[in-house]
Amino acid sequence: MPEWQVEHGIGESRALLVDGEEILAAKLRWPGDLPVGTPVSAALSSKPAGRSRGLARMDNGIELLVDRIPARFTEGARLPLVVTRAAIAERGRFKRAQARVIEESDPGRSVQANDVFALGDTVRQLPSGAWEDIWDAASSGEVPFAGGALLFSVTPAMTLIDIDGDLPPRELAVAAAPAIARWLRLFDLGGSIGIDFPTLQAKADRRAVDEALAAALDGWPHERTAMNGFGFVQIVARLEGPSLLHRFATARVGAAARMALRRAERVEGPGMTLLRIHPALAAKLKDEWLRELERRTARPVRIETDPGLAIHAATAQIVPHDE
Repeated sequence: MPEWQVEHGIGESRALLVDGEEILAAKLRWPGDLPVGTPVSAALSSKPAGRSRGLARMDNGIELLVDRIPARFTEGARLPLVVTRAAIAERGRFKRAQARVIEESDPGRSVQANDVFALGDTVRQLPSGAWEDIWDAASSGEVPFAGGALLFSVTPAMTLIDIDGDLPPRELAVAAAPAIARWLRLFDLGGSIGIDFPTLQAKADRRAVDEALAAALDGWPHERTAMNGFGFVQIVARLEGPSLLHRFATARVGAAARMALRRAERVEGPGMTLLRIHPALAAKLKDEWLRELERRTARPVRIETDPGLAIHAATAQIVPHDE
């Protein structure tokens, strides 16, 4: 039976849905995230006259968009809220978290009710190589499959998936369907998703791709269009927060810094941890993160920067104390 395994790392928590040796889905959370289902309290800071939507501000300054505000609440009122969508950073803009008012007859949803990070099985380390494979794929935005590759691009309007390969168009499109379904789950993608399949002139060929995609996406809640004459399919799924692709699109250096710490935590042996990173990562490594790394490994840590390293190519090794 599939089960969620959770690894609480330094600066982030990671979760994988594991079924035997197969990885079915992945999720990522950073400190400060307000996941769907989180109950919060905030003061109504703005509500245009005649409208039921407004802004509420939490005590820590975080603002949320609130829908369907009952008429009895006016600006300054304290609102009991439940988060319905986490905040999402995009290129050039920031989408605030969304929430709704919890009525007395509707206690809302506790974050513990469906939060894999609260209910999953906490493990010291996720299955070997599994998180690294997903992380590398999200970093590059490219995923190979038999006969081709999927190319993911995050835009403010939607996430686009392009299909490239050497197979005949119909075979390539059909072969891509299960890979698309798999990586939608592994990247934790939601919202509007556009898929650019090879152009197929024959209706029978387009129908075959639609059927292959329907079978691959069975059990994953969504709506989608049929393939049009240009090979385009649009999928709409519930958007609960930033996907792994969105993290890299808007916070690549922060994601790479967290992976550098993970690599440093994984090396074993006596001595000192030597972490070599690109200079851009140095500013992202918080002092409390480095202290936590030393606590977890029971080793001192030395940081060396190398501008010749790629952002994502941090290395960690054990060296003698006097090296």
